[in-house]
Amino acid sequence: MKTGFIGLGNMGAPMARNLLKAGHALNVFDLNAQAVQSLVDAGAKAAASPKLAATDVECVITMLPAAAHVREVLAGKDGVLAGIAKGVTIIDSSTIDPQSAKAFAALAAEHGNPFVDAPVSGGTGGAAAGTLTFMVGGSAAAFEAVRPVLSAMGKNLVHCGDTGTGQVAKICNNLLLGITMAGVAEAMSLGAALGIDTGVLAGIINTSTGRCWSSDTYNPFPGVIETAPASRGYTGGFGTDLMLKDLGLATDAARSAHQPVYLGALAQQLYQTMSSRGEGRLDFSSIIKLYRTGEDA
Repeated sequence: MKTGFIGLGNMGAPMARNLLKAGHALNVFDLNAQAVQSLVDAGAKAAASPKLAATDVECVITMLPAAAHVREVLAGKDGVLAGIAKGVTIIDSSTIDPQSAKAFAALAAEHGNPFVDAPVSGGTGGAAAGTLTFMVGGSAAAFEAVRPVLSAMGKNLVHCGDTGTGQVAKICNNLLLGITMAGVAEAMSLGAALGIDTGVLAGIINTSTGRCWSSDTYNPFPGVIETAPASRGYTGGFGTDLMLKDLGLATDAARSAHQPVYLGALAQQLYQTMSSRGEGRLDFSSIIKLYRTGEDA
């Protein structure tokens, strides 16, 4: 399938690479010229604008930081809707609020294009390995239409329901993820302060009732898991500012639904503290730095 791919960040770039590996032809666009060149070197074709990335393709995928970026890429002067043919499906894998996803679907429908929200879970490791979970909101027909392209990037494809429900699933998942990471950071820091070997503690947690992804795959304590961002200075992962954004989406959605999120609100303040300290670009597991003041976290 010939695909336009817009947004080649820490998640988008490896996702695009997996499409190339699966034999899909790609037009790619990103404001980062180096990211574009890296994909061109892997076999993609560079596009000078989202409009050109969406021209003469069978599918368009966007993977962007926030709803404002998605709106500009879709509806801007040189946006996707200015170049896409009618009937071509737009897949937005960004993490945004459900209401914006519904609005973008309506905008696409006015131009004759199906739209699905398909945010992902699995982190940069899952993006590179092609084992992401896609949470898809849209019609059953649209879900079946995008299955072939999504299966090249993910292992678990879940149809969540109508447009916007993919985003509902994602913000609920990341609400829990932000909370559990703070909890693991707290527990690991306490263990270290009390003198237990952190590798031993992590091993016990990971075979006991405290086990979770934040502990067994992405442990925030340096040196516990070699492949985790904590073991490379909290670089190359899911940024603290991005987690802060997602927690903001969750708390905003909770407010609109009159639903309390006590721990989510607290987690939001913890990540806000990290961002305010100028550490928003570090992986979100760097939240452990708040618990290890004065140490080389």
